[in-house]
Amino acid sequence: MAKFDSYGHLGIVLNANGSITRKRSFPRVEDNPEPIQGNPIVSKDVILNEQNKTTMRIFRPVKLPSNDNTVARLPIILYFHGGGFVLYTGSDAMCHKSCTQMASEIPSITISVDYRLAPEHRIPACYEDALDALLWVKRQALDSQGEEWLRNYGDFSRCYLAGRGSGGNIVYNAAIKALDMDLDLGPAKIAGLVFNQPMFGGVQRTKSEINYAADNLMPLPSLDTLWDLSLPEGTDRDHRYCNPIIDIPHKNKIGSLPRSLIIGFGMDPLFDRQQDFVQMLALNGVQVEAQFDETGFHCVDIVDNRRALAVLKITKDFII
Repeated sequence: MAKFDSYGHLGIVLNANGSITRKRSFPRVEDNPEPIQGNPIVSKDVILNEQNKTTMRIFRPVKLPSNDNTVARLPIILYFHGGGFVLYTGSDAMCHKSCTQMASEIPSITISVDYRLAPEHRIPACYEDALDALLWVKRQALDSQGEEWLRNYGDFSRCYLAGRGSGGNIVYNAAIKALDMDLDLGPAKIAGLVFNQPMFGGVQRTKSEINYAADNLMPLPSLDTLWDLSLPEGTDRDHRYCNPIIDIPHKNKIGSLPRSLIIGFGMDPLFDRQQDFVQMLALNGVQVEAQFDETGFHCVDIVDNRRALAVLKITKDFII
């Protein structure tokens, strides 16, 4: 029997220097700082860290809610796309669509963080980029000349971190790092965390990993490859960046995390790990809302618009 080609499945080629060539090109969307007829949002790209060559795309609704003729302040969502730490960018059509929906339907100021990808930049580079984004939001709140969309329409006391797949992993680890560092966000406050099918792992296989090892989208060998490409060299899947359940130095900080929403689907190989994650948060005193659907596979909400709208509604209901 031929060995499964996880690199081919992911559409990547490993280069001699440890980098990869991403062979698949995905449709990309340009930002639109000025309103376009039929488009419910405007968006613009800004530099996050010039040295690290990281950027962000800011989305805001064209039609702004008002109260007594005063424009209402909108929650600010920092969003981290999926792709196993290795694939996709914030300007890909899939990510752009998700952020457009969050900005227009919640409504919110949504900021898509184009973090550095592995293996060229292994974890924790993406966590550092997330902290950069948090501190960038703080600077806008303090700077009278700061980003006008945030200053004019954003509510800095209602910042949320949200992510899909590996982006959900980034949300958790960035929030933990912020606690570890006693990060001073000034007037910016993290009001909640949103985990859409977060990506966690471990050396010991779970029942859902075994049952859905041949998942069409994310078979187990491909998941293993993504971790091999992403984790610090010389570590395994029980590293704390991958497996949050193991005994870890910052476990006493978990209870200080803000209220959290976890969304998952029962036919996802990662389903059991997501349920264990919910239990760990709850046992450590975090206010947790879990929304699990027994049917549906990993990223079903990308290909099924009905599921996408359901995930959007769950997220909207969670965000105050």
